[in-house]
Amino acid sequence: MTDGTGNHEDPIKVMVVDDHPMWRDAVARDLSESGFEVVATAGDGDQAVRRAKAVAPDVLVLDLNLPGKPGVQVCKEVVAANPAVRVLVLSASGEHADVLEAVKSGATGYLLKSASTEDLRDAVRRTAVGDPVFTPGLAGLVLGEYRRLASEPAGPAPADGEPGAPRLTDRETEVLRLVAKGLSYKQIAERLVISHRTVQNHVQNTLGKLQLHNRVELVRYAIERGLDDA
Repeated sequence: MTDGTGNHEDPIKVMVVDDHPMWRDAVARDLSESGFEVVATAGDGDQAVRRAKAVAPDVLVLDLNLPGKPGVQVCKEVVAANPAVRVLVLSASGEHADVLEAVKSGATGYLLKSASTEDLRDAVRRTAVGDPVFTPGLAGLVLGEYRRLASEPAGPAPADGEPGAPRLTDRETEVLRLVAKGLSYKQIAERLVISHRTVQNHVQNTLGKLQLHNRVELVRYAIERGLDDA
């Protein structure tokens, strides 16, 4: 049996969080029938945080409008507790403020509930490997926000060559530059003729060296140093 990625490997573990039982059950059923392993569901924010910590899904499919604790807070807490969990927001809201708040909270992607079942399946697969996934039209918004954030004053960073400054390899710098330009991991892999997994490894190594927590912070770091124009 193939998994949700189409490979003969362990299926991608997914948790679905939504306060509407019929919608939540339908999403869970569609994903399960597509080969994903739905390890848990939740209907409110507090329950979502507890269960996500207990089952450690690969991907958390998360609605933002939740009772008890808002989705953005759930995202923050889950990612803080386990940075390996990827969060795909599935929301009825396409409001720019909601999208940006979700990304800043650690979400890897943002999909509108008007998306097709196939779009959702593809988004979960891509989110599982760390690719940013956005409903068409929202990706440009998020990249624009990255640039705006990068133009704001930030805390002093050690200059290259100073003691304690992080030292990136040439390849890590090259990958970081392409991340800052908004390319997906798949596009970076094709551009550099390396595997998708290798791109992921470079990004994780870079996050560790720079003591950053997610792709949002990574892109800000890169744009602040002009790497997106390189």
